Amino acid sequence: MVARLVIAAPSSGSGKTTVATGLMAAFAQAGLAVSPHKVGPDYIDPGYHSLATGRPGRNLDAYMCGPELVAPLFAHGARGCDLAVTEGVMGLYDGASGLGELASTAQVSKLLRAPVVLVVDASSQSRSVAALVHGFVSFDPQVRIGGVILNKVGSDRHEALLREAMEDVGVPVLGALRRAPQVDTPSRHLGLVPVAERRADAVAAVAAMAEQVRAGCDLDALLALARTAPPLGVQPWEPGSALGPDQARGSAAALRAQRNPAPPAFEEGGYRGSAPGSGRNGVGTAPARRPVVAVAGGSAFTFSYAEHTELLAAAGAEVVTFDPLRDEQLPPGTSGLVIGGGFPEVYAAELSANERLRKAVAELARSGAPVAAECAGLLYLARSLDGQPMCGVLDADARMSGRLTLGYREAVAVRDNSLAVAGTRLRGHEFHRTVIEPGAGATPAWGLVHPERRVEGFVQGGVHASYLHTHWAARPEVARRFTEGCAG
Repeated sequence: MVARLVIAAPSSGSGKTTVATGLMAAFAQAGLAVSPHKVGPDYIDPGYHSLATGRPGRNLDAYMCGPELVAPLFAHGARGCDLAVTEGVMGLYDGASGLGELASTAQVSKLLRAPVVLVVDASSQSRSVAALVHGFVSFDPQVRIGGVILNKVGSDRHEALLREAMEDVGVPVLGALRRAPQVDTPSRHLGLVPVAERRADAVAAVAAMAEQVRAGCDLDALLALARTAPPLGVQPWEPGSALGPDQARGSAAALRAQRNPAPPAFEEGGYRGSAPGSGRNGVGTAPARRPVVAVAGGSAFTFSYAEHTELLAAAGAEVVTFDPLRDEQLPPGTSGLVIGGGFPEVYAAELSANERLRKAVAELARSGAPVAAECAGLLYLARSLDGQPMCGVLDADARMSGRLTLGYREAVAVRDNSLAVAGTRLRGHEFHRTVIEPGAGATPAWGLVHPERRVEGFVQGGVHASYLHTHWAARPEVARRFTEGCAG
């Protein structure tokens, strides 16, 4: 039983992120353990949620993971917390294009049995706000809208008119927030600038959001509403259980890894000493070792789902994060590489300048080691990005484009690869303003089957590189197969 709220809005741009993040921070500062969640595939908002709560921001996507996994994934993230706050996506009833309510905030709120707080941009209306809220309340009676927060209110008089109008609807006003430019966060071609790129400013912005919410919202009433959520009645998702009973820690992959000698320890200036656990002269039985999977992080690679590393660890991997902007070599003993999404186009010059790491990545790829690259990772593995040399693993060149590619995709694996066997179907999403030429290699990564039919991405050796973002919780065998490949 976790008290919970879903923060929704009639449309994008109403202030959901400000209100949701501010509520998370305000309740966390009040001493509550707050679990942050985000409806949909967005990677950036969860970074601000994590900053507000000190816990991983987690996504709830009914398209990519299926409706049946939404509540278990929520329960996994919210375990041990006093309160969970879920930020919606787009407008309350907007979901996957042409698929009804699928992946909408409304659907997720019903799957979570959670009351909804509607954030309304009241900047250009007064009495009409009542008609708007009435329509959202009556559209789907199964969605329980428990209150409204009026955002971008201009004055005390404006607030009084709005509250008077809302009395006729019977939905309580739980807050009224004035226009406050100090809580604005900068945006660019794919949305907000991620926390990792502006941490000090982001900390200040989150603090300002919390202060605005404290000043304008009835926190006691919001917490009381959250506590009206009934028991969820689901078992929390567990990465080990998702992989299967023989694939948790101590799995076949981990046992195979025990036969590989541990790498020598590494410190500034190079390698030192014998492998830990060996005899004085380096002779003896090699200790058990989990295969090292290096995961790209730092400012250029900020897009990832927490469940990916959890699944890799449960499958037997030792997950080590590195920063391609700063680290000149891969973590010692790296036997697999994961490069997720982010903004390499913003840091193309700096990534290119790190020639030692680019060569190390290319060498690992040539060795046949498993390499999984999504979107930003695809660009990093290319020959060039906006004219700057990249890793050169792929015979392709990438560049910025004025066109936004955005949307859910259904895909099928064209051939066996380091992530999936041929014929594996899964759902993902694309989100980029770049193009890569050619768009697919001799062996594509995926055949897209919905909403359009085409091939894209690259499979060569152990490399799987694609624009498609996926959520491995929907296909845990991806993590298992990848880790087994790393274990050799």
